[in-house]
Amino acid sequence: MQIFTYPESSQWVQLTQRAIVDQQEVMEKVKPILQAVKQHKDKALQELTAQFDGIELSNFEVTEEEIKQGCLDVDSQLKGAINSARINIRHFHESQQLPIKKIETTPGVQCWQRSTPIEKVGLYIPGGSAPLFSTVLMLAIPATIAGCKEIVLCSPPDKEGKIHPAILFAAHLTGVTKIFKVGGAQAIAAMAYGTETIPKVDKIFGPGNSFVTAAKQLVTLDGIAIDLPAGPSEVAVMADESAHPEFVASDLLSQAEHGPDSQSILITDSEQLANDVTIAINEQLKSLPRIYTAKKALENSRIILLSNLDEMIDFSNLYAPEHLILAVRNPNYVAEKITNAGSVFLGHFTPESAGDYASGTNHTLPTYGYARAYSGVNLDSFCKKITFQEITKDGLKKLGPIIETMAEAEQLEAHKMAISVRLNKI
Repeated sequence: MQIFTYPESSQWVQLTQRAIVDQQEVMEKVKPILQAVKQHKDKALQELTAQFDGIELSNFEVTEEEIKQGCLDVDSQLKGAINSARINIRHFHESQQLPIKKIETTPGVQCWQRSTPIEKVGLYIPGGSAPLFSTVLMLAIPATIAGCKEIVLCSPPDKEGKIHPAILFAAHLTGVTKIFKVGGAQAIAAMAYGTETIPKVDKIFGPGNSFVTAAKQLVTLDGIAIDLPAGPSEVAVMADESAHPEFVASDLLSQAEHGPDSQSILITDSEQLANDVTIAINEQLKSLPRIYTAKKALENSRIILLSNLDEMIDFSNLYAPEHLILAVRNPNYVAEKITNAGSVFLGHFTPESAGDYASGTNHTLPTYGYARAYSGVNLDSFCKKITFQEITKDGLKKLGPIIETMAEAEQLEAHKMAISVRLNKI
């Protein structure tokens, strides 16, 4: 990790830059995949699955028998851990439900808002060497709480045409209605446009590689909603002299092992801590199975040494990290000043991996600086907000003249007439 010592504030913007991702090149490769699935449906999926996953499948849907066998193949300790995480995640997301509250804005004028579930949602769950079964929990649990009628899950098959057992167990546990052995951009296309086998959904959720990310962005042009823009995963650790170097090092590495394009940033006002963390990183790297991946990510990572806590807070808000760990003496004080972050972890004993798995918060978060304007996935992500209003005759008498004046000023006579004809009947 490169160390930047007391940079001028004019340099901060440059220091918050992520690695440049050339999405245009990827999109040009993804467009034919989307078009093929849109036109040829299951036939295209069979060809693309053979091409990219190395397996020929005649049936994409996971059967009940396969789900049962997958659940049996998960050891009891992992089952217990997944179930404990499920309870916490469900508890936190259930707390986001709000009662309908009717407001009388003017005597005789009532307004209210109701959350209505999105009927059909699609969940993309990456497979491969590190299958993200935890993401099933993060997406399927709020979907079921919201009341989504159809929850479709797509995940790439392995060379034997199977989906990882832990993904099947988590899907079964959380109420996923249909599971399909399809991965990559072709899975996004299938859920966006529908095939003979895979139903079309209204909104697509879930992480993925650059092809999946590009596919999600492209299908929005056809009216399909997605969860949020995605980029490489990232963490910022704000740490003062009270921080434990080995804790900070492990937090930075836990993000770096996600992928070679991940980014880990240490923001500190302690030169001693910066040096100690560097030593701890080099020591902990030796025991990581994904050492090559972590090392590549650290090449694009930085240690920012600043003068004081206020500068650290300002730099963090400018960076707008996906994950922000506050390894400082008074984390609650600092947390109140954080304006841009996907999820914040307070104190020396709150690692980011807790939020990744089991604390209860959602780990599907805005990356690449999108935390300046986007929230992470939550219960509302699976809902539509519909507003209602009801006006009595007395209410229209009071509100009508105001509407008429405004409509006339905007030269919308029919709008004014819709009020006038009613007032004339009262």
